[in-house]
Amino acid sequence: MSLFDDMTVFVRAVEAKSFSGAAQRLGLAKSVVSRRVASLEGRLGTSLFHRTTRRLSLTETGHAFYERARRILADVTEAEEVARRLQSELKGKLKVAAPMTFGLMHLSPAVTGFLVAHPQLEIELDLNDRRVDLVSEGHDLAIRIGKLPDSSLIARRLAPCRHVVCASPAYLQARGEPRSPECLEGDRHDCLVYSNRTISEEWRFRIGGEWRSVRVSAKRLGANNGHVLRDAAIAGLGLVALPTFIVSEALQRGELKPVLRDFDLDDPSIYAVWSPNRGLSAKVRAFVDCLSDRFGGTPDWDTALYEPRSVTRPAAAQ
Repeated sequence: MSLFDDMTVFVRAVEAKSFSGAAQRLGLAKSVVSRRVASLEGRLGTSLFHRTTRRLSLTETGHAFYERARRILADVTEAEEVARRLQSELKGKLKVAAPMTFGLMHLSPAVTGFLVAHPQLEIELDLNDRRVDLVSEGHDLAIRIGKLPDSSLIARRLAPCRHVVCASPAYLQARGEPRSPECLEGDRHDCLVYSNRTISEEWRFRIGGEWRSVRVSAKRLGANNGHVLRDAAIAGLGLVALPTFIVSEALQRGELKPVLRDFDLDDPSIYAVWSPNRGLSAKVRAFVDCLSDRFGGTPDWDTALYEPRSVTRPAAAQ
């Protein structure tokens, strides 16, 4: 047993006024109680009880130690109750990490609504495109996009993360529309690439029933932020492959036009991940459920993009 356990046995013996009474309360053998008290006295180097055949009484040191030990045990009990309450009630602080663009465009309103619904909660939102270390940096939860590496983290899929290749109408009028992914491998098209990918110059398509990585040859712009790439594409600087949650509105407004729609892109997913060491507290569970309800199924940003396609084909193509 630990020092804390020895203190617990000692305090219960004082309250019961006997080793046998303490043993009964704690569900231990009387001999175990006697050994724990003796161990505590050996650690302290002094006697805590006057022992007689008729009664058990505290020494002066025993009195002083009992008062402090009783307060310590009471504080620990209170701390446990607070921890349990925070685990079961939606109060306290929630530290969340998320990618910058997804956080600004879609997570921000979800966080706002969640805080309005739960006034005793605080959220510290860390928007950053780097992959944070949840344990060492003290995050309760992270939103991650892409294929998750094998790890001890627990993950829950929130939504699909569909990708689309697109460009501005002005760019397509000037350079033509690619008919196949292979058209991206030469110098006929300028491309804008997301540099946070392991191999940023490769876009992965399903071609002829098989997945193939197509190397983008003419890299006009590389950036580690999808918002920047979207704006560059709208400005006519080239073709870009981005998640629909970034380009959906631009596509609906006609600022961007999708191409290569007959070739599926390798689409990852959006996940909530957390460490098993932290457990799934009530506030984490509630927040993940909120995000799943908001983004699950067909997310709002995809609703207008995945309606039945027109059979009309564009005339200008390369």
